[in-house]
Amino acid sequence: MVNITRAADLLEVGANGAGWEAPLGTTSPGDPAVQPLSPWLPLGAVSEDGLTQGFSEDSQSFTPWGFTSPIRTTITSSLRTFKLTVWETGRTTVQSLQYRIPVVDLAPVSGLTTFAETASPTPDRRSFWFAVFDGDFQRGFFVPEGEITERSDVAHKQDSVAGYEWTITAYPDESGNTVYHADRVPATDAYTGS
Repeated sequence: MVNITRAADLLEVGANGAGWEAPLGTTSPGDPAVQPLSPWLPLGAVSEDGLTQGFSEDSQSFTPWGFTSPIRTTITSSLRTFKLTVWETGRTTVQSLQYRIPVVDLAPVSGLTTFAETASPTPDRRSFWFAVFDGDFQRGFFVPEGEITERSDVAHKQDSVAGYEWTITAYPDESGNTVYHADRVPATDAYTGS
């Protein structure tokens, strides 16, 4: 009989987590167990859908004449995204990202915050840090150059929380990397074949 190897402590249930943003060029917090400090600003409460790490890839296969199976496949596009819905729509950090406005421009005057949305938005790249927690299982994702590339409609109604649903696209940094991982996970036992 085959012995099937399983380890419950190597499963992740994204029970909790958070996100932060900072200006481009900000260094990674580096460890999901460490509290991000200024200039990192929190995104606040995230909906129960949590964080979705997206992978989108296209490839081109090459099949020689007379064959029915390819002899080579090349990746032609490789995109990494993060999707989440933030609920604290009154948080200036969140408003800044939603409307592509610097946080300093959202300071209230006599209790009133005013701003205008431009018809010609410019790129708004920032650094992002996401952390996912499941007890001792902790994952950190550092996006050195990211930008919100999709925004959903926002419903303002009595029976639901208004939220900003975003898809953040990760762009390559100077080293050609899009996402840096920093994980605290249990050690995988050595496989003994039994």
